[in-house]
Amino acid sequence: MSLTTIWIAMCGMGVITLSLRASFLLLPPHVVLPPLLRRALRFVPAAVLTAIYMPELLLVQAVPEVSLHNPRLLAGGVAILIALRFRNTFLTILSGLVALHLFHL
Repeated sequence: MSLTTIWIAMCGMGVITLSLRASFLLLPPHVVLPPLLRRALRFVPAAVLTAIYMPELLLVQAVPEVSLHNPRLLAGGVAILIALRFRNTFLTILSGLVALHLFHL
């Protein structure tokens, strides 16, 4: 595959991604999204964040490890409990970092 082909593919994917993301922001005011789609869009941020952080919690050296010997998973559990209880982003991050440090000892 040539370098030109790679650049064309990357630019094409960029244009497609940008147009898909911008389509919801640039809709004319008279266009109303169906209620089912509006409800589904509320869950997109949670799904994206889960897709980002779950591999970090579950994988140790590229191998799934769901056990009490995985300090990142334990610290993530602490952070989730703090987030559910207090609904404070700073406290959630701080508790997760402290828990990770303590579980690594």
